[in-house]
Amino acid sequence: MAKHEPITGHYVYLTVEDIEYRVYYEEAGQGIPLIVGHTAGSDGRQYRHLLNDPEVTDRYRVIAFDLPFHGKSLPPHGEKWWEQEYQMTKTRMIAFPNALTEALELDSPVYMGSSMGGHLAIDLASKHADRYRATIAVEGALRSAAEYVHVGMAGIRREYDNPKVSRTSTGAAMMLNISPYSPEANVREIQWEYQCGGPGVFAGDLYYYYYDHHVTPEEARAIDTSQCMLYLLTGEYDPNTSPAETQELADLVPGCKFWAMPKLGHFPVTENYEEFRQYLLPILQEIIDNSDLPALEEAGSTPQ
Repeated sequence: MAKHEPITGHYVYLTVEDIEYRVYYEEAGQGIPLIVGHTAGSDGRQYRHLLNDPEVTDRYRVIAFDLPFHGKSLPPHGEKWWEQEYQMTKTRMIAFPNALTEALELDSPVYMGSSMGGHLAIDLASKHADRYRATIAVEGALRSAAEYVHVGMAGIRREYDNPKVSRTSTGAAMMLNISPYSPEANVREIQWEYQCGGPGVFAGDLYYYYYDHHVTPEEARAIDTSQCMLYLLTGEYDPNTSPAETQELADLVPGCKFWAMPKLGHFPVTENYEEFRQYLLPILQEIIDNSDLPALEEAGSTPQ
């Protein structure tokens, strides 16, 4: 008998800023909706290990979507997208999970994102706490490291927009962001995913990651974790967002919870899911407990 995974794929049409997008998403499980957002320049394949984890999908409906221009979500048909520079803004970044929530009629979902998706988890908790019961920021912070911002978008585009080198150079560059303790098979998987990206897309995503996401101390203090709980997880070996930078955010947000993850890097969901889930499962259990739903059995050890 053929081996199958419990994952199904769909296309849904989302209208954002008066443009209709055909967006691909994969899902598995049942229960509380858990929307997961990918890193800059990649796609929802990063969450295949999570989608196949029955300790999650027994109580959560996990939905991994590809942003337009990423993975199986093509650029918008009928729009002359090739005549303008691709650039992901904060407003647009926020709009997509909100539109997905409405289109799929999700009731108070949880959002979890990594890297730029981790930044987004913070922006959603700040701006749209009424839509989400909790958000989980993986490798998130108030802002991206200043030394990267000083490079400027012109420098970033020169590095990543050249179609002759962008796929290989981007895949190689990602190796620098991964923990040396990660299994090589997982590391190569991340590299492969980045080599599949369209020219200019990674650089365009970095506009949001480096510039448009910037949470002020006042905005951080105003996040209401009694309405939308904010969880923070950051890998020890992440050179882009260090645990110290996430701690800076955690110190400002009343009631949020933060764990640094030893031996993990910038892509913990993919680079070593078995380690990452030891931190994720107790969080998902706590969300269930606070939602007055049946408990997950053997949900893993509590983060220390």
